[in-house]
Amino acid sequence: MKTREQELIIYRNFEERDEKLLHDMTSLMCGGLGERADGEKMAEVMYRCMHCLLELAGNYGFYGNLWHCFLSDLLVNNENSYSRACEIRGAVEGSINKAALHDIVIFKELFDYDFSDLVKELGIDGFDLITDYTSSDSESKVYNSRIRERICQLAVKFTKDHTPGEMKDTLTEFYRDYGVGKFGLHKAFRIAHSEQGVQIVPIPKIAHVRLDDLVGYEIPKRKLVENTEAFVKGRKANNCLLFGDAGTGKSSSIKAIANEYYEKGLRIIEVYKHQFKDLNDVISQIKNRNYKFIIYMDDLSFEDFEIEYKYLKAVIEGGLERKPDNVLIYATSNRRHLIREKFSDKEDRRDHLHAGDTVQEKLSLAARFGVTIYFAAPDKKEFQNIVTVLAERYHVELPADTLLQEAGKWELAHGGLSGRCAQQFIDYLTGTNTGNG
Repeated sequence: MKTREQELIIYRNFEERDEKLLHDMTSLMCGGLGERADGEKMAEVMYRCMHCLLELAGNYGFYGNLWHCFLSDLLVNNENSYSRACEIRGAVEGSINKAALHDIVIFKELFDYDFSDLVKELGIDGFDLITDYTSSDSESKVYNSRIRERICQLAVKFTKDHTPGEMKDTLTEFYRDYGVGKFGLHKAFRIAHSEQGVQIVPIPKIAHVRLDDLVGYEIPKRKLVENTEAFVKGRKANNCLLFGDAGTGKSSSIKAIANEYYEKGLRIIEVYKHQFKDLNDVISQIKNRNYKFIIYMDDLSFEDFEIEYKYLKAVIEGGLERKPDNVLIYATSNRRHLIREKFSDKEDRRDHLHAGDTVQEKLSLAARFGVTIYFAAPDKKEFQNIVTVLAERYHVELPADTLLQEAGKWELAHGGLSGRCAQQFIDYLTGTNTGNG
């Protein structure tokens, strides 16, 4: 017997686990498991579905009506011709709207189905756990709290929609505000390999750092913001290299950018040096999406024997297919020219006719970053200012003289003057309650 989910046109191809649960639940609704009198079999399937929904709640952190949360999760994660067209841009014109509405009519029926008679008939115990579930305080394994809240709130909004058209409008608004699928829900990603090839995998939790959290460095931060804002707004922007001393906030600035511009469609993909050969595959997966992507390379540098920088040069500039307009490359490094330079490189120029070409090849990589931003280690006065600001921010209650004296001792034993060292000192004070007076 055909069930309603089999009539979907564009909202198809869910994950196997979700496909099975959706099919079982819709089969129960229409009696598609056989004769209605076979209550024992139907009860067995119902309990299995309840188990799956409870597992879903544990893994994803869902609460409230778990059936509604499950359906909402399917809708916000299904990347199809309609959802991809609406992501970040909102409603679109054309016949695709009719196909989408056809499917939303079915989802509206699934949302509105009243299980009470079926549960009573089958003698199901504990179904209220599914319709009114209270989640534990533990974080989910898949979604962070921000994503979980959006899906659970969307499920509630759907119940308030009176018609399929209203439900479609609510869903389209979600696509416009947040996007669809993994790129819509998550801020940051990494690269992994599977049987299907190169995969872009979400990073569920990244540090909630903001640019204001980085004390000082106003000029470097302003240059980074100006370039990123131009990129997000669709104007011309440059690949960006953040270089300078260790612990000065280069990586934190990139994380802050990811948090600051997520709502405007910016996404970050972290790539390691050994993965540069995968860059073309990564770009092919993101070039036609409505997001802006920063490919992020942290602590980038190369030794003489490493040739991965050639993959990077080819991607930045020089292939037959130009880099898409929705992709930029941001890198951090302690080295201005990224590739280790030796005095012997200069000596080789005298010994070899074309040795200068080798040196220029190395230096040309850094030149392909149109914006370079220098993060310098603070002097003692700046370091003390960072410590003072952080102490106030974290409510450290120590006399100013004592605070700075202890900070001086700390930096001498822990790597010298840097923003990172100042943060570690404050973390030490708050973690040991030393700063509570």
